[in-house]
Amino acid sequence: MKNQKMYEADDKMITLIRDNYDLLQMLGSFDISLGFGDKTVQETCEDNGVDTYTFLAVVNFTINGSGEYEGDEQLSVPTLMHYLEASHAYYLDFQLPFIKRELSDSLNPNDSLGQLILRFYDDYSHEIRRHMQYEQKTLFPYVQSLIDGRPSGEYSIETFSKHHREADKKLRELKLLIIKYLPTDGLHNNMLTATLHDIYDNEEWLRQHSMVEDHIFVPAIRRLEKLVKQSDVTRNISDMVFKGAGQSSEALSDREKDVIVSLVQGMSNKEIADHLCISVNTVITHRRNIARKLQIHSPAGLTIYAIINGFVDISSVKL
Repeated sequence: MKNQKMYEADDKMITLIRDNYDLLQMLGSFDISLGFGDKTVQETCEDNGVDTYTFLAVVNFTINGSGEYEGDEQLSVPTLMHYLEASHAYYLDFQLPFIKRELSDSLNPNDSLGQLILRFYDDYSHEIRRHMQYEQKTLFPYVQSLIDGRPSGEYSIETFSKHHREADKKLRELKLLIIKYLPTDGLHNNMLTATLHDIYDNEEWLRQHSMVEDHIFVPAIRRLEKLVKQSDVTRNISDMVFKGAGQSSEALSDREKDVIVSLVQGMSNKEIADHLCISVNTVITHRRNIARKLQIHSPAGLTIYAIINGFVDISSVKL
C-alpha cells in the first residue's frame, strides 16, 4: 500500500485508487466497476448498492491494519459476506489458474525439478481451494441462516477454524524453491522472476483476506449470533405466552372465562357467585379448574392472561 490514512465517505473514490492501487481488485469484489468519474466514496457505493460504512471499514483496515470492530452495529453482514464470496471466486477462478499458467510458461517442461515445482504448486492450490470451499459450503450458508433469523444446527462462528497457516507454509516453501531454481537463460529467468513477484503479491492478498475475516467478519458474525439468540429467546417467550394462552383459552369453558373476568374486576368468591347466579362452592371449583388448566395461580397472572386474550380491556383494569 502506498498511503496510510483513514478514508471517509466524502473522499473521492479516485483518490483511494490513486493512493492505493492494490484496492483495484477489492472494487471488483464489492461489485464496483471502474468509470466512477469524480464521485465520492459514498456516491459510488450508493450507485452500486454497497454499504458505504462496511466498504470503508474493509478499505481502512486493509490499508492500516488496525481497527476495533467487536460489537460494531454499523457493519453490514450481507455486504461482508458478498465481498468474501466474490474474493474467493476471484482467487479460485482467476488468480490460482493465472499463476499456474505463468509457472508452466516459465519452467522447462522436460526438467524434473520444474515438474516438482508445478506439483508443489498444485498441492498449495488444493489447500487454498479446500479452505475456501469449506467456507462456501459451511460458513456462508450458516451466516445466511443467521441473516434470515433461522440459525441452523449446532454450528457457530467459534467453530470456524482457519487453514491458512498450512497453506502459507506451502507458499513459503514454494517461493524458496523458485528462488533457488531460477534458470540461467535470460528469458526463463525474467519470466520466473515476474511469476515470483506475482506470488509475493498473492501472499499479501491472502494475508489481508485472512485479516479481514478474523478482525471484521468474525466479530460481526459473533454479534449477529447474539442478536439472533436474543430474538429466539423473545420469540420463545412470546410463543409460550400467546400460543400457550390460545391453547388454554380453548380448553376453558365459557363459565370459567366469566369467573376470570370477575376475578380481574376484583370480585370476591361470594360476589362472583351472586353475579353469575351460582354457588360459592361452584366458584371455588371453577377457580381450581382454571388454575389447573392455565397453571396460573396469582391474581396478577390471571389479569395479564385476561388482557392478552381479550377477555377484558386494559383500561377497565385497576392496576
